[in-house]
Amino acid sequence: MKRKLVSGMLIATMLLSMTACGGNADNKKGSDGDTAAAVDADSLEPVTLTMYFHGSNVTDDSAVMEKVNEYLKDKINVTLKPIWGTWGDFDQNSVLALQGGDDVDIYFTCSWSADEYNKFARDGYWVRLDDPDNNLIEQYGQDLWGQLPEVLTNGATINGSDGYGVYAVPGYKDIATQNCWDVNMTRMEELGYTDDDLQHLDYFSDEFAEMLKKGKEAGGEDFYPLLVEGAVLERMVTNSIIVVGDSPTGNFMSYYIDPNDVSKTSSYGDKILNKFATDEFKKFAEKTYEYYQAGYIDPSMANANQANEVRSSKQLTGDYLIGTQSYALGYELQASQERGIKVKMVPCTDPYVDTTSSQGAMMAISTSSKNPERAMMFLNLLNTDPTLMTLLNYGVEGVHYNLTDDGLVKFTEKRNDYQPWTNGVGNVTILPATEAQGAGFWDTFKDYYGNAKEVPCLGYSYDPTNCETQMGSCANVVAEYMLPLCTGAVNPDEKIPEFLKKLEDAGVNDVLDDANAQLESFMAEKNN
Repeated sequence: MKRKLVSGMLIATMLLSMTACGGNADNKKGSDGDTAAAVDADSLEPVTLTMYFHGSNVTDDSAVMEKVNEYLKDKINVTLKPIWGTWGDFDQNSVLALQGGDDVDIYFTCSWSADEYNKFARDGYWVRLDDPDNNLIEQYGQDLWGQLPEVLTNGATINGSDGYGVYAVPGYKDIATQNCWDVNMTRMEELGYTDDDLQHLDYFSDEFAEMLKKGKEAGGEDFYPLLVEGAVLERMVTNSIIVVGDSPTGNFMSYYIDPNDVSKTSSYGDKILNKFATDEFKKFAEKTYEYYQAGYIDPSMANANQANEVRSSKQLTGDYLIGTQSYALGYELQASQERGIKVKMVPCTDPYVDTTSSQGAMMAISTSSKNPERAMMFLNLLNTDPTLMTLLNYGVEGVHYNLTDDGLVKFTEKRNDYQPWTNGVGNVTILPATEAQGAGFWDTFKDYYGNAKEVPCLGYSYDPTNCETQMGSCANVVAEYMLPLCTGAVNPDEKIPEFLKKLEDAGVNDVLDDANAQLESFMAEKNN
């Protein structure tokens, strides 16, 4: 499966006229589709690139791809053939394509789907883009690398099959995590509270409990004021971050950050811990059990088959007082409009970038690709060329959208026929802003995410190869206990000791020892 690229195999006519890397990112972006690297398309052999990507509804992609390919032919003599996968079938089909060695050049990958970035890089499915023998980024992607924030390029640098390096181009999107209290301010104001009362919501405070009590009394027996999302609530209260993607498999392992300075670790230091054995988790579980017993948490939240659906429904109808939410820029206004209520987001920490968020949307070149150099040229354009990005994300001007006098995107009804996942590919900051976003949105976006700090272990992801049996056993135990404990449905004094004993029998200490050894090695290489 693995195919090492050799620089001597490069075709001379494919060499680019490059400008020097570095400097301000704004200097890298050309105008009207031009980039700093010029390619003589006529000197290149025609190539078809196949790309596997998410798309919820792309019934009108032929009209878009006709325009895209006209443009790409002129730029790099490429015809792009997208394979759109829905959320339901993408994981299975993309993995099957990878493992079957299908003739696909570019794959969407990330920290949370089945074709998980780190795992597939370790297994040799992704081309190392900064390979010393054939540095595709330096030769064909130099423009895009100058556009991306350092936290993204750092998060993309991992231990893969060809050593410590970059195995995918991270998308410049909402790259930071900022866990927030999602507050139904309409109900809060009815209870007599103002914005000033919400400057800091402390989960363990008497004030927080009093808000929930008043909300319950006003809402009645069938109203549950605290809308929780299982492990998300635990992470935002204890300031833990996950180290194995965003999967339940490794959700017993946590790395703790200082809530007052997310670029530093907590008092636990640079260690990965069994979070269920910490004092922080015990304190959290006890308080959550107290809130559950008081009738503040819907019992459905402890049912994995119902929780997501019930939570989404309650959010949309405003049937809650305080909930949990990972904040994205503009979400406060968006949520208010969608729900027909006044929503306020109260942050628990400053925004931070961890491995999961930095690897949330990436484009990798498959080692089975016959044209990795041209694929890198395409990814360079995708991140630097506004014309190409707008076509792929918004469709054809005059058909799927129109531009207002202010240069904002106003979608037509035909947009319903072309809806790729616009938050998952390329550099979104080179797109024109939509009417909903408003003028100046991308400047605000860059400021917000540009100020996000990276956590100390950014880029680390645990490789479970040495402890696959123990990981599987621990995952089964976690599936039994985690959700009931994190939603308050069971007594922690009874269940935590039982839980910890089963995790120990399943081999949790073997996994932790292995994970920490890998972390120590990773940090040494990162800081070298």
